[in-house]
Amino acid sequence: MAERVDAAVSPPSFGELLENWRMVLTQGNLPEGRAVDGVSRWLLITRAAVFSMTITSGLIGGLLAAASASDPHWGYFTLALAGLVLAHAANNMINDWFDTTGGVDTAQYTRALYAPHPLLSGLISKRGLVTAIALTNLLDLAILVTLTQARGWPVAAFALAGLFISVFYVAPPLKLKHHGLGEPGVFVVWGPLMIGGTYYVTAGDVPAWVWLASLPYAITVTTVLIGKHVDKFEQDAARGIHTLPVLFGRERSLRLNQALMIAFYPIVLALVVTGSLGWGVLLVGAALPRLVQVLRLYNEPKPAAPPEGYRIWPLWYVALAFHHNKLAGGLFVLGLVVNLAVGA
Repeated sequence: MAERVDAAVSPPSFGELLENWRMVLTQGNLPEGRAVDGVSRWLLITRAAVFSMTITSGLIGGLLAAASASDPHWGYFTLALAGLVLAHAANNMINDWFDTTGGVDTAQYTRALYAPHPLLSGLISKRGLVTAIALTNLLDLAILVTLTQARGWPVAAFALAGLFISVFYVAPPLKLKHHGLGEPGVFVVWGPLMIGGTYYVTAGDVPAWVWLASLPYAITVTTVLIGKHVDKFEQDAARGIHTLPVLFGRERSLRLNQALMIAFYPIVLALVVTGSLGWGVLLVGAALPRLVQVLRLYNEPKPAAPPEGYRIWPLWYVALAFHHNKLAGGLFVLGLVVNLAVGA
């Protein structure tokens, strides 16, 4: 009997490729029925949908430096921002590697349900993932050496502190996520380390007020992780992974996340009142309607099934927190641009 030959599948048009990339970047997944193209594959493997948080932290550090430093170095800033994104990509791949080899990530675990898992879905082999991690870290090391030679040892201190938290977030023997230290670690990395580090690379020093200015956005990034761990509450508890939601309880963690989202606004206001930041950042007030929407949904039960077109089910609370994070963080960056433009 003759072997059946499947009809050739026509290659995607450029418009379809752009739609693939947009969907992966905005929703962490591909449109229904689409084949994985090369770019989408790497966007999925590195979880590029969440890179916006790292880019926002870097932009905050650079814009703070632009407004206050006498001679900001934009070449160093660009290198630092690229280094942060590469570090985030490496961190995501490292997490998937250790969670898979450690038996946490399985076909039934949340990580493999809301988006293609690099290893479990066959996007890349174990050897390929290790190679990608190594190459990404080598590129980051080259940037680190360049910036350390230019700005001195504090650059290495910022980078190594971030690397320590990122690797041992899931890697043994510390496994910070397993002991309620993952959320504080994310707060430190996306706030003081990323924002303070980018400021230092751009300006050459870090005034004390920059540490305070790094806090509001760090809080919103932390709410994203808490939301994700609430979504995985039952599975993490069953596996003995003691994230903050597992330690505090589901309902207390939902209330904590609401309080942190709210706290973003009075902290920004306090920074303006004390003169640490110019009035332009008060543009974050335009995100208050979205905050109210997210707080309301946090008070309601999680839907029994995903809404139509929802692509990252069974995640829910993390998506709401990220929805708020993107607007609040984007308006904070826009406010810093306004400050720079008007000299506020």
